[in-house]
Amino acid sequence: MLNIDFKISPQSLLPDLKNLFEMAGQKINLTREHWNPEKGTPVYTEKGRWTTRGWTEWTQGFQFGCAIIQFEATGDQEFLDYGREMTIKLMAPHVSHIGVHDHGFNNVSTYGNLRRLMREGLIPEDEGELNFFEMALKVSGAIQAARWTQLPGDLGYIHSFNGPQSLFSDTIRSVRALSLSHQLGHVLMGEQDRKINLLERGLQHAEATARYNVYYGTGRDTWDIRGRVVHESVFNVNNGSYRCASTQQGYSPFTTWTRGHAWVLAGYPEQLEFLDSVSAEQFNALSVDSLSGKAETLKRFLEVSEAAADFYIEQMPVDGIPYWDTGAPGLSEMENYLDKPADPFNDHEPVDSSAAAISAQGLIRLGNYLKSTGDFAKGETYFQAGLTVARRLFGEPYLSTDPEHQGLLLHTVYHRPNNWDYIPTGRKIPCGESTMWGDYHLMELGLLLLRMAKNQPYYRFFN
Repeated sequence: MLNIDFKISPQSLLPDLKNLFEMAGQKINLTREHWNPEKGTPVYTEKGRWTTRGWTEWTQGFQFGCAIIQFEATGDQEFLDYGREMTIKLMAPHVSHIGVHDHGFNNVSTYGNLRRLMREGLIPEDEGELNFFEMALKVSGAIQAARWTQLPGDLGYIHSFNGPQSLFSDTIRSVRALSLSHQLGHVLMGEQDRKINLLERGLQHAEATARYNVYYGTGRDTWDIRGRVVHESVFNVNNGSYRCASTQQGYSPFTTWTRGHAWVLAGYPEQLEFLDSVSAEQFNALSVDSLSGKAETLKRFLEVSEAAADFYIEQMPVDGIPYWDTGAPGLSEMENYLDKPADPFNDHEPVDSSAAAISAQGLIRLGNYLKSTGDFAKGETYFQAGLTVARRLFGEPYLSTDPEHQGLLLHTVYHRPNNWDYIPTGRKIPCGESTMWGDYHLMELGLLLLRMAKNQPYYRFFN
């Protein structure tokens, strides 16, 4: 169980944040110097050097998004120039990519961050460039929303790259693409010029994810633990009926793959923030009867967020760094592993620090949201839980200080069942390596806390 430190503050983390972004700048430059873009997108490191893995191109936005965040945190123009140049040069195929569920990862991290910087006055406003970013975001949200499987009861979901039968938990963070596109006044045009509301479609997807991928301790199945998250739900596309839980990267459908859980824990609180800014009139204009008004929708998203947050606090080691799956078989060989800090150098199961970086941001956002609604005690618990995890990640053995290692966040894993992750000589499990999403989310977490520590405007994906 996470041992929450209630004495940490964002201001107390300023020395760690300074060090984080100093290291991040070195890693971005090292990657830029050694990576050949013709090889594709860097995904994870082997022996400290980036390599790629052909599954889907879902990490390129993180690569260039890291540079954009680095500029925001440090003011160093060279990182902005690089991130903007590469976004314009290489990211267009991601905007029109009809085959993935990753638009929130790729396009919000690049076009979205650049637009946000301009809207916040952190870079000079250029009307033509702003229109370019906004057009990319409009199209991205609509393309993502078109990847649709309809369910009974006016629900549905953005299906994963596995096909129309597959609902991934990951995709809740791509709802950001729909949110931004809707905020920009865009719609998805369907057959016979049907105008499909992107807010409505995002809410339908979020409710399907909440209903089928998140558990609430109500006896749904033998392993129904409140706050548990399944990676994938499988449906019969002939009639839309739910068939079973599944997983692609976890140990089993009846355990929790912790990075899949992290996407839910981060995705719902940030959508709470966004929906809180949406007018009640926009909710009332929705045409789907199964969707509630604004108050009930916020209540539902809060239910999901709190369940996931409580599970994280209860089911993680005391320092909040998770092992890659809560039911990984080797954990039975590790006595009282939840009662001590996670050990990335053990001989049985790898940790996944990328899940911690994603989850920490979700805990902090949930805590801030609750405090803004007047529930200070509960909000403070989640907020401090997020700070506790963040502090652990900002230091060794998780922060990479080796000047030759190209990654920033160590001890992340990609696909344990497929044995894709590098196992160092003399060890039995993967350790010591980085992933592109781990680096990005560590930096995004750092940016969130840096802004809070300096009393700057709160960092959100939307304006």
